[in-house]
Amino acid sequence: MAKITLRQAARWCGGFVDDKYADVEFLGASNDTRVLQPGQLFVVLEAARDGHDFIPAAMEKGAAAVLCRRKVGDYPAIYADDPRIALGKIARQELKRIGAKVVGITGSVGKSTTKEMVAQVLSSVYKTAKTPANHNNDIGMPMAILSMPADTQVAVLEMGMNHFREIAYLSNIANPDIAVIINIGTTHMEFLGSQLGIRKAKMEIVEGMSSKGLLLLNGDDVLLRHLDSQPEQRITYFGRIDGCTVQAHDICQDGTDLRFRVQAGKLSFPVKMQLEGEHFVCDAMAAVAVGLKMAVPCEKIVQALADFQPMSGRQEIFRKKDFTIIKDCYNAGPESMAAALSVLGNRPGRRIAVLGDMLELGDAAWAEHYKIGRIAAEKADLVFAYGPHAKRVISGTLTGGMPETMGRAFEDRDELVQALKRAAKPGDVLLFKASHGMHLELILDRFLEEEKE
Repeated sequence: MAKITLRQAARWCGGFVDDKYADVEFLGASNDTRVLQPGQLFVVLEAARDGHDFIPAAMEKGAAAVLCRRKVGDYPAIYADDPRIALGKIARQELKRIGAKVVGITGSVGKSTTKEMVAQVLSSVYKTAKTPANHNNDIGMPMAILSMPADTQVAVLEMGMNHFREIAYLSNIANPDIAVIINIGTTHMEFLGSQLGIRKAKMEIVEGMSSKGLLLLNGDDVLLRHLDSQPEQRITYFGRIDGCTVQAHDICQDGTDLRFRVQAGKLSFPVKMQLEGEHFVCDAMAAVAVGLKMAVPCEKIVQALADFQPMSGRQEIFRKKDFTIIKDCYNAGPESMAAALSVLGNRPGRRIAVLGDMLELGDAAWAEHYKIGRIAAEKADLVFAYGPHAKRVISGTLTGGMPETMGRAFEDRDELVQALKRAAKPGDVLLFKASHGMHLELILDRFLEEEKE
């Protein structure tokens, strides 16, 4: 990452800095004193807690300076009316200064996995930086940009949202050269009203793009094939169906290997990945499409995807205490829940689904949890549902044909853990899947912990 002076940052964001501190430099930024690194800019936000209260602690931990709204002590600082907006302006200008090509990625399901695949493919040729973990919002993405090395050639930026205009804001910071939309699902329908509303919000990604930009869309998604209006950017479709410029053929789940063939014009090559579930084909095809557009050789694309491993918490499959665990606790919507249950259903042995609530579905929550229960009845031998909608999931399992004794609803975490410990047997396969806000990983940890004597 490159050092930025307070004078330069203040000029970029329209803020003010005292002359005596104007030449102070910072490297990167953080809004959390718990993870702040020496030399970073401490970004003060005013939410549940007023970040101004943490300025002394941040400086004691080695912060180079502060980005804040009002003065708290005699510290190096940039003063701005809205530090959040100022942070975005600083990140936008720093990205321009670096001069990296920008790939923006959004979608309802799988955008983090796609971001990781795209970054892995591009890093085989280019010096590539990416947004880490869940840094995909109006705070995380700018901070990720400010942490990128000065010699970055390509920046792969994930863009998340749950309200209108959030993607537009991120796009106008990033100014993507290539934008990828993976799919239009039902997550965030609570705030966006419908899938058409979700599509409208996702399409905001073009607002920061020039007319020369490239929009890569999943051709298998009917809502992306039939747009209300055509953006001025060029569109390339990837997917399985005929008509996609970058198309997947001969998809096969071979044990724990996912295989398919890519056809793109005169190019044709096989891909083999160590992943379970055909839903990963969409993510991988997006990475292939980006790679080809960025002139990455086919053999490097193939090798990068062969080496790919899922991120922590996203369909991690491992053995512990004679159980096979499928840990997918980072997020959940109807589409990803159904995909995870399909992976469970293809596993040999007795299968137990531990399913937490899917959040932010609004009025659709009642019906969607019921539908997941019906799917779970086909894919699992036992279903343990957790959360306010747990009973609705279990009602779905009953109409799906699962015996009443094979499904249970829980609202108490401890009761679920104890019931699961009584029911699970060596050799079982257990899926843990829920929205992140349900903290199902805590239930998994409790289930796997050693009994104390």
